[in-house]
Amino acid sequence: YCTAGISGGHINPAVTFGLFLARKLSLTRALYYIVMQCLGAVCGAGVVKGFQPNQYQVLGGGANTVAPGYTKGSGLGAEIIGTFVLVYTVFSATDAKRNARDSHVPILAPLPIGFAVFLVHLATIPITGTGINPARSLGAAIIYNKDHSWDDHWI
Repeated sequence: YCTAGISGGHINPAVTFGLFLARKLSLTRALYYIVMQCLGAVCGAGVVKGFQPNQYQVLGGGANTVAPGYTKGSGLGAEIIGTFVLVYTVFSATDAKRNARDSHVPILAPLPIGFAVFLVHLATIPITGTGINPARSLGAAIIYNKDHSWDDHWI
């Protein structure tokens, strides 16, 4: 929300891709945003590794994996539903038609988006570690890059 006036506040390639499909972003801008989001995630994972190397190793670098007791299919389903909920909420909270009717909506847009992210995390952390942001998952897998960090990355 803090950077919405500058870049649209995009920090998630799934949201950027959704906005591209809705024709709210050009292909060039969408690709640029996605590349920069992924580079930012790699840098962010590197900073986390630099500041907390012990915790970073203990927690597997934050790389997403399907938890024991769940199938890859259930992990994929959880991620698809979680990402859908996030993108749907972003579209709903930032709808220009709604903004025209309800003057308070632009101010409150971060509230439902943040709440959706919170609820999706509550639901999917036990299953996959929550990878609803493909850039975050990519950054963690690239910087950690050992053990099984790439096994479930496709999910």
